[in-house]
Amino acid sequence: MVASACGGDSDPLGASGDCGGGTDQLTVGSANFPESETVANVYAEALRANGFVIDTKLNIGSREAYVPAVRQCAIDLVPDYTGNLLQYLNKDATATAAVDVNSALITELGTELGIGKPAPAEDSDAVVVTAATAQRWNLRSIADLAAHSAEVKFAAPAEFAERPGGLPGLKKFYNLDIAPANFVPIADGGGPATVRALVEGQVTAADIFTTSPAIVANNLVVLADPLHNFAAQNVVPLFNTAKKSDKMIAVLNAVSTKLTTAELISLNTAVSGDAKTEPAAAAKAWIVAQGLDKPVA
Repeated sequence: MVASACGGDSDPLGASGDCGGGTDQLTVGSANFPESETVANVYAEALRANGFVIDTKLNIGSREAYVPAVRQCAIDLVPDYTGNLLQYLNKDATATAAVDVNSALITELGTELGIGKPAPAEDSDAVVVTAATAQRWNLRSIADLAAHSAEVKFAAPAEFAERPGGLPGLKKFYNLDIAPANFVPIADGGGPATVRALVEGQVTAADIFTTSPAIVANNLVVLADPLHNFAAQNVVPLFNTAKKSDKMIAVLNAVSTKLTTAELISLNTAVSGDAKTEPAAAAKAWIVAQGLDKPVA
């Protein structure tokens, strides 16, 4: 997904920032997809409401670009996801449950990087079915789907067939055994083609990200993953510790407390749905609706 760049220098790695500057002036960055840009704007608006002077350098790119930028203070703060950030910092990390991921992440951050409170909002892989399928087979969790393995046609990106958290993990943790002939590779990352295949009955289940607006729009059902096959991916603010202050942490934690998965889906729907609201405008409206446009106590 590609979002337009907004505000500030579009190349944050062009020069290092000032790690010795004041903690009341912050540059907020984002990755190059709409959800990240929207959450970055949420952080920016909440911080501005609390007296911080905020610049933005959005649409930076992947984690390989923005984490070094945070280390260099070219940006001071960026939204990230706990499980993927942990894997970036330690490719051998095996934690999947939220509490384990968070604990391991704290250990891997070192002295330059810090995080605020992870939000309840999570954007992770999920096994998704239609409401009709969930009702017909009385499905609540992935384990419930296992008894119907032989009947399940499963859509996901091609790499899902081999990666540990894909079909091998579903078989290992839940005995959901998808035959090669019943795996339907669709290369859109759980996007419109995958959703269409599921809704039109071409497949029975699909790997779709939990914050996709299509889940609500099509009355789809996310099956629970109680054994944590998919690593926790809670939204978390990542920052350079040189810019840390009690006030900043209080504001970011207040945002995280309000940012549930349902609220994140609502923000994504505003930006990527029919309304096509700009991320900055969607973020500002959300901040007002959540009462975060006033100073945090």
